[in-house]
Amino acid sequence: MRPTTLLLAALAATLLLTACGSERAGTHDGGVGARGPTSRAAVTEPAVDGVRITSVTIPSSASPSASPSAADGVTRDGVVEAEPLPTGPSADSGVSAAYEVTNSGTEALTYTVLFGFTTSGGEAVSNQKVTVRSVGPGETVRGSVRLGSLPPGAPQVTRAKVAEVTKVPAGEAPAEADTCPPSGIRVTADEGDSAMGLRVVGLLLENCGERDYTVNGYPEVSLLDEDRQPVDGVRILRGGGGIATVTGFDDPPRTVTLKPGERASADLMWRNTTGFGTAVDVPYVRVRARPGAAPVMITPHLDLGTTGKLGVSAWRTAGEQPGARGAGSP
Repeated sequence: MRPTTLLLAALAATLLLTACGSERAGTHDGGVGARGPTSRAAVTEPAVDGVRITSVTIPSSASPSASPSAADGVTRDGVVEAEPLPTGPSADSGVSAAYEVTNSGTEALTYTVLFGFTTSGGEAVSNQKVTVRSVGPGETVRGSVRLGSLPPGAPQVTRAKVAEVTKVPAGEAPAEADTCPPSGIRVTADEGDSAMGLRVVGLLLENCGERDYTVNGYPEVSLLDEDRQPVDGVRILRGGGGIATVTGFDDPPRTVTLKPGERASADLMWRNTTGFGTAVDVPYVRVRARPGAAPVMITPHLDLGTTGKLGVSAWRTAGEQPGARGAGSP
């Protein structure tokens, strides 16, 4: 599986903690706090793609504790207060970071932010991913993210950073698990698999509406760059197209009708080998389940190397897997 990493040094704003008063962790965001006094550091590092950490709170006696609580509460500049994500049932490590997200663009955006918590030497201890939905043009949204629990013997956390930011038009953001969009379908992507240069990302189509939904063929995909503009020079192939031989990936399309609650799946496949030419990275993919369907923008980060090819399998009933994911012959 392609791991989520904290190696985006060019994007990371690393924040060294210094003591400046004390409070109980969680009092400013409604979360579950740790026992004992805490130190809170205000920070002034520049924003990373519109996201900035404003302060970090750490207990003076930070120690591992039992249950995770990676919650984030969000408020909107005195206008709207969004409901916070649920927290764990008991105290966590008490380490948290307050942040703000500012949309300087002209359309509402949904942000997905990877926050990293590290040691003073930069060693990664843990990371948390937060989604901040529907930030309007010129709007600033504030919230907080908790580190959660730490295992026994974990190193001391002394820094936090914004490790990665992706943002998609709010109207094209994948729906939350407990929300059904007006289209009646929910399209999401998994974290992907990898093996010896071969990459596979799965697409999942769920009928969350009240009527049957039919697809017959391949998902429509468009590749977009960091500015969400079309990427040139990549062939989108129906099937494996010689990228690799994976059982079932080249199966012909057939009609798949999903009753409410049923799901279908498809896959994107590529190799990230590099030869002559310029390597291509694709951070955003716009997906339509069928022609004319509402678009959904996913962020799988396709590192296509110099191969210039992306294979797309046909929709199939969820559970039918095209061979061993991530495995195949050249």
